[in-house]
Amino acid sequence: MSTIIQLGIVLGIMVLVHEFGHFAVAKLCGIRVEVFSIGFGKRLFGFRHGETDYRLSLLPLGGYVKMSGDNPGEAPTDPGDFNAHPRWQRILVALAGPFANFILAIGLMTGVSMLHNEVQEYISQPARTDYIPAGTSAARTGIHSGDLIVHYDTVENPTWDQVAIRSLLNINQSVAFSYLHDGQRVDTKLFVEAKEGADNFSLDRLGLIPKMQNAPVQVDSLEPNMPAAKAGLQPGDQIATIDGLQLHSVPALLSYLQDEAGKPASLTVLRNGQSLPIEITPQLAEIGDGTGAKDYRLGFRPVQPPVKVEKLPLGKAVVASWEYNKKGSMLIVEVLKRMFTRQVSVRSLSGPIGIGQQIHQAASMPGWMPLIGLMAYISLNLGIFNLLPIPILDGGMILFLLVESVLRRDLNQQLKERVYQVAFVCILVFAAMVIFNDISKLGLFSKVKP
Repeated sequence: MSTIIQLGIVLGIMVLVHEFGHFAVAKLCGIRVEVFSIGFGKRLFGFRHGETDYRLSLLPLGGYVKMSGDNPGEAPTDPGDFNAHPRWQRILVALAGPFANFILAIGLMTGVSMLHNEVQEYISQPARTDYIPAGTSAARTGIHSGDLIVHYDTVENPTWDQVAIRSLLNINQSVAFSYLHDGQRVDTKLFVEAKEGADNFSLDRLGLIPKMQNAPVQVDSLEPNMPAAKAGLQPGDQIATIDGLQLHSVPALLSYLQDEAGKPASLTVLRNGQSLPIEITPQLAEIGDGTGAKDYRLGFRPVQPPVKVEKLPLGKAVVASWEYNKKGSMLIVEVLKRMFTRQVSVRSLSGPIGIGQQIHQAASMPGWMPLIGLMAYISLNLGIFNLLPIPILDGGMILFLLVESVLRRDLNQQLKERVYQVAFVCILVFAAMVIFNDISKLGLFSKVKP
């Protein structure tokens, strides 16, 4: 229920802002707006101001704007009708909705950058590995723990953020891959394997586990009756080595335990400035994601890797927001391009169920950045999707108006109606397919702890 409420609030804001963009520009152009509704369905209450009925409707999922004479092909009977206005004004009205979403995305990220932008430090750092699990795609390239990735797909000297993005764009494909090992550059190919699709993909499964910090993994708290507590580990202890390996993150430690399949391990623990040897045997236990899945674990909760907190002045915050949203927009456009060239599967797309799960996960994370960042990305998606030259969408209306402007006459109304009908059916089929994808992926999200 909380997921449904969160989805309704977020998508409601996105759609409401989109419709307000249409409303504001229509008013500026002198087009009569008959209804501005928050929500859909039956009118609950509202008020009339001038020529517009401002109302709250039964289903609070977004909203809509009803302009006088805005049906395709409807002959204008009044100077205030939508179709009575010049084509360039109608194009501006159509553009206003998507651009309102772009402005919202920039505004959201500007606010985050000014107030409290918290991100893990390693995300924007050079892509140095911490541990390479055996049998993974990365291991088959010959890369070792501690090696530095110097080329990934099309990016030279990538950060971990760029490695993650380029991986998602190349699911189940090979990418150019280069790394430095003992000072020597190795150029090879890496197969971005993801048998369960993009929604269940992670760099850990690919075998690329980032070095998240220079310090060892530190114990925050212990789980009762688990190996860590039984072996004498204490809160504040740092695991300097495990079987002689220096690992710096929980994913690296977990992956090593799985590779060793429960064998006893020798820890070197730093406590109060002293080095202590501890013998410990991992236990096969549930990972705590609700599915009953089990991994070899020690049974402690770690101190989280360092984060970077920024509070930027307005000017720098706007620049940071612009860069963030530009990168997100370019990623969305590249995904669309790769879908048309069949390099990205349609199954990787998320519908309302998938978006709701992502919103719920983001809302459960500490800080505002995960949720606000996701909202900005959803707003970008909504804006770009509506600009696609598909009839029924804003981009389709703009395309027709541009063609009519070049021809200097209206297109045949019967032709436009047939095109709209076909487009409507195609969008319904597409929506059904995406929702089916969502349903088929339910229950595949997981969270792990050491």
